[in-house]
Amino acid sequence: MTSSQRSSLILTHKWLDLVGLVLSFMAATAWASHWHLDQIKEAILTSRPGHTFFFGVLLIGWNVCLSSLGLYQSKRLASWWAELTDTIRAVGCCALILAGLALVAEWRSVGRGALLGFCLIAAAVLFAIRVLKRVVLRQFRLRGRNLRRVVIVGTGARAQQMASLINDHPELGYYLIGFIDNVKEPGVVGPLDRMAEILSSNVVDEMMIALPIKTFYEEIANIVRVAEDQGVTVRIHSDLFNVRLARAVAEQLDDTPILSLYTGPPVNWLLTIKRIIDIIGSLALLSLLAPLMILIAALIRLTSPGPIFFVQLRLGYNKRRFPMLKFRTMVVNAEKRQAEVEHLNEAQGPVFKLRNDPRVTPLGALLRKTSLDELPQLINVLLGHLSLVGPRPLPVRDFERFNEYWFNRRFSIKPGITCIWQISGRSETTFDEWIQQDLDYIDNWSLALDLKILFKTIPAVLRGTGAV
Repeated sequence: MTSSQRSSLILTHKWLDLVGLVLSFMAATAWASHWHLDQIKEAILTSRPGHTFFFGVLLIGWNVCLSSLGLYQSKRLASWWAELTDTIRAVGCCALILAGLALVAEWRSVGRGALLGFCLIAAAVLFAIRVLKRVVLRQFRLRGRNLRRVVIVGTGARAQQMASLINDHPELGYYLIGFIDNVKEPGVVGPLDRMAEILSSNVVDEMMIALPIKTFYEEIANIVRVAEDQGVTVRIHSDLFNVRLARAVAEQLDDTPILSLYTGPPVNWLLTIKRIIDIIGSLALLSLLAPLMILIAALIRLTSPGPIFFVQLRLGYNKRRFPMLKFRTMVVNAEKRQAEVEHLNEAQGPVFKLRNDPRVTPLGALLRKTSLDELPQLINVLLGHLSLVGPRPLPVRDFERFNEYWFNRRFSIKPGITCIWQISGRSETTFDEWIQQDLDYIDNWSLALDLKILFKTIPAVLRGTGAV
């Protein structure tokens, strides 16, 4: 695609966005004010010159907002979620501009309802425009148009992987010119020391670097400078360290580009939704179960001396310690008597489990069997120590007996009240299986998985399978 064609495409995209925003504004205003089509026409025809001026300012403001937020940069490698979040952020900015101008110009029809409607409609319209654009450009690229010419620096395994991705995904619109490396192989267009000459004498839109950083650090730094001098976009293979589990995510720290390696779920809006679900869920369950919890508290006080709650230090996110609440199911000095029953431990590994623990009270045995002793942990969820779903928080005693460092990856996500362990036999599961289930949960985490575990926890608790 030539620069003039690209400019025409961007200009068309901008006009479509502005038309979409205007139509969204009109639809939201009509919806909030209960206008009919003839009323909208009359309002447009009888608008004062001052309103027309402010409307022009609004269009200019929207255009500047969308352009400054990078909505018209190349999105070939952007995911659908990235497009959606960029669109929502841009619509929020446009809504602020609209609210400010409506206040200055005294547009009484633009109230809170109209602004809310504008945000919802505009987000849907602008995202639909981007979906349409992707579909159209995909067809162009599959037909050999709208291509970006790229060279790959290197010829090793990473370079071959990138070449395969380009060849396997023609819809991305990349045309591979060849490789640049200090070897004489088919497809190599020249050595590294002729980089500037190669870029100057060829039409090159992008350069993908796939060299080992440790060995070629100085060469890569020089290559980036050469590409920067000639205005060529540089992409670097992000799997720099051959990690087994971590996922690489490009981020920004102020003006500094950062490559982050996550072994657990990256901190994003999905985790925010998970936290919102935790807050709403814990509040709802505490309200619903309050009479039952009061009854259990009264029975504990009546049947055995000592406090109602058992408070124990547990390890949370990244091994942060927090006081976890449970209804007391044992005698008061149970932790001090731990040494007396250690030799009776029925669990494998560093954890302690004993079915007929002599320290457990008669009421406590019933509470454990039905998992009702766990209900106060909803308070921990509300406070942010726990999530509704996540690996179970371990006591300090169990953690100090870990004999493998890789066990610690289970702490890379916030612990929870229930997880895969609870719905697959609980204490009937071996320690190694337990850890592996926690790691599988971390590696495959999604909101859908959380909901699935929550729904399966209820029948598992009612059956009392594996409870101690």
